[in-house]
Amino acid sequence: MATARTLRLTGITLDHRGGDGRPFRVLDLPKLVVAPGEHLGLRGPSGSGKTSILHLIAGLILPGSGTVAWGETEVSALDVSRRDRWRLNTLGYVFQDFHLIPELDVAANITLPASFSSWRIGRAEREHGEALARRMGLTDLSRKAGVLSRGEQQRVAIARALSRRPALILADEPTASLDAAHAEEVGTLLVEAAREAGATLICASHDSGLLARMERCIDIAPAPPLPDLATVSGHAA
Repeated sequence: MATARTLRLTGITLDHRGGDGRPFRVLDLPKLVVAPGEHLGLRGPSGSGKTSILHLIAGLILPGSGTVAWGETEVSALDVSRRDRWRLNTLGYVFQDFHLIPELDVAANITLPASFSSWRIGRAEREHGEALARRMGLTDLSRKAGVLSRGEQQRVAIARALSRRPALILADEPTASLDAAHAEEVGTLLVEAAREAGATLICASHDSGLLARMERCIDIAPAPPLPDLATVSGHAA
């Protein structure tokens, strides 16, 4: 089982290009330090960069400048294969769009991460997956993911993220597809599971109830626009 480490994001900038080819700044984050086992909420308007922060932490994208470090491991400096291995051994991710495999049943989707490191799912992994499913209120593990409601898919996605007992859990709007009662229940389970494992939990969310469960919340504001290079160079149109 992986152990939670201090997470540090330092001097982070991230730029994209719009449809007209002009660059724009997605994220400008001078410093963020998350203590081992801390539960952190990211709040802010849509488009402020909350999901980008999660993707950077996970090593799914790389910053334009700056570093992302998990303990002594500089994740942003790892090559693709080593980032993949680090994610497998360290991270559980609840994606906003779930990323389940529709043709696989509930049980297979939950235990899918275990199959990346072994050709056969062991009994312990299956039983752990079944226990997680029960905690999430999923009773029929033979149903295909493609026929589940969005709320059920969300629960499967959360159970899958917890299946490897990760030291770092990233959750992108984990209660967005749930009604108020189920959102409260799932939020409680997510926080409890992270606490039991001593895992760091970072949630990007608009859900005030979920954010209230976090030990600390930070506001993510939209990044300032990049300077007009033509104006800076004295050649404004």
